[in-house]
Amino acid sequence: MTVPLPSLTPPEAVREQLWNEQQLAQPVAMPSFRLWRYREPAIVLGCSQRRLLAQAAGPVPVLLRQSGGGAVLTGPWMLGLSVALPADHPLARQGLVASYRWLGEALAQALRQGGVDAQALAPEVLRAMPAERRTAVDWACFGGLSPWEVLAGGRKIAGLAQVRRAHGVLLVGGVLLQPSPWRLLGEALGCAAADAQVLAATTIGAGEAIAHFDAHACALRLEQVLAATLEPQACPP
Repeated sequence: MTVPLPSLTPPEAVREQLWNEQQLAQPVAMPSFRLWRYREPAIVLGCSQRRLLAQAAGPVPVLLRQSGGGAVLTGPWMLGLSVALPADHPLARQGLVASYRWLGEALAQALRQGGVDAQALAPEVLRAMPAERRTAVDWACFGGLSPWEVLAGGRKIAGLAQVRRAHGVLLVGGVLLQPSPWRLLGEALGCAAADAQVLAATTIGAGEAIAHFDAHACALRLEQVLAATLEPQACPP
């Protein structure tokens, strides 16, 4: 019997974090972005969640990212994205919250073009929501809502985070293309089973929102929107 050799290619979630770290290792000279598709699951913790590393168990790899926010479960059900901007770029100079707006609206546009009724969450709309809706599961990225993240049918479909350094700004996000197996995330981190049920009720994958959703076409649309937005002539003065 022939035993297959292990792949020498790092998992996509590892490549993603390495790319992100490299962008801010030196001054960002010009805008760049990458989209990420994941063949296998991985858990990516926010930079303030080191304590969860000690209680992680099971076969799913656990990584720590530079940006804040809660735990993310990547896998075939998610499309990831990373955007690196020079520190003096117009889209980076807008401030911590406002710099999310263009990216949240770009994600919502790409989803709407695919038939999903998606909207970026304006700060005033978020403030009007009950506190328990704004933070349903405090340790998971998709368990809370922040300005300009994306909702579909009132449920979270895309989350955002960022890192701001002297060398530049890194914006990252994740779009749920299909339902996420939240129970896998909770079991791997030793969290309450009820949290997985809450996450399932308050999030939605694009494939749930519309039948026969084309994830590949969505990624192409998002790539086009990002490229057009980050072109120098497209940036506001």
